[in-house]
Amino acid sequence: MKLFKFSICFSILILIFNLSASALDTSAKAAVVINADTLSVIYSHNIDERLPMASTTKIMTALLLAEQKTPERIVTATKNAVYVEGSSMGLKVGDTVSFNDLLYGILLPSGNDAANLAAISIAGTTQKFAELMNNKAREFGLHNTNFVTPSGLDAAGHYTSAYDLAVITAHALKNDAFSTVAATYSKRVKIGEREVVLTNHNKLLKIYDGAIGVKTGYTSLAGRCLVSAARRNGVTVIAVTLNDRNDWNDHISLLDYGLSKVKKKVVEPQIPHFSTLLSAEDLEVELFIEPLEIGLTDNENIEYTAVLRQNVFAPIKKGEVVGFVDYSVKGQLVNRCEIVTYENVDLSGASINSFKKIIIYFVNIFRSI
Repeated sequence: MKLFKFSICFSILILIFNLSASALDTSAKAAVVINADTLSVIYSHNIDERLPMASTTKIMTALLLAEQKTPERIVTATKNAVYVEGSSMGLKVGDTVSFNDLLYGILLPSGNDAANLAAISIAGTTQKFAELMNNKAREFGLHNTNFVTPSGLDAAGHYTSAYDLAVITAHALKNDAFSTVAATYSKRVKIGEREVVLTNHNKLLKIYDGAIGVKTGYTSLAGRCLVSAARRNGVTVIAVTLNDRNDWNDHISLLDYGLSKVKKKVVEPQIPHFSTLLSAEDLEVELFIEPLEIGLTDNENIEYTAVLRQNVFAPIKKGEVVGFVDYSVKGQLVNRCEIVTYENVDLSGASINSFKKIIIYFVNIFRSI
């Protein structure tokens, strides 16, 4: 009887597992869900296969535009930017538009005209801008991505992988300007002397609790492509599908699964004692660092290393940066936070012995020259 009961329970567990796994079956040629904080993979299907990605390309285009940090810069639409097929934000030759409104034009209606104008304004040509895109991909450590166009229109050699695209998105979401625009469903912008309302193609922003972006895409070659992100209870996950005819429903399942696997953890590092050379004897300077809030899966542990500046001299102002803490998961750096002083330290308590330490310090320097 005990063996029978065990068999029944085991069968039920297997059934539950299979139902859970089948719920994550997608129609996509490639799919991935990652923890946005650590870039760890939660779900994968052909995640390294090189595939065309249509307008999800614009995630990188928008990131490079946001990194210019000149939202009020005004540029004029040219023929090279405007005369392009596909989706548009409505630019005409001679129209003036700000970088800020171009960002909305790229991410909401997926304007190919906006993407081209941003590229030409930043790099001179779309070809040179593609070089910047590829340089940024290499900076992120990606090897299955190559950009040819800023818009995502089909082109030979224009490809990415589901995982690479998720990593690009994770970096983009750390940019405040990008993340604000990506999470916006509609926005009134100014083009020349007229105002137009742009609407986001990403309907998950309306139907999925916690959705914060990111980008849709479609061409006949790439099929339906979608990158989505959601944040709940202090954790963020990113889902990517490439060539997926059922992407909206698939992403709801993928995001649900990802969010169920990541939990928020608060890390408060113990910082080593810190003293300044020119201060009262044995004076310890109180330090401060913001606790780190990070999402971790059950099989992830976070480690940290604190590094403090050496030979710091008083006076020290409150809030002065005197070091940093590196956080890593499975040997990969995931965050760096500054260590700052919590209070002012002046010279009023300086002692003779403190000055002796300064003299010895400089004597040692000259001996080493």
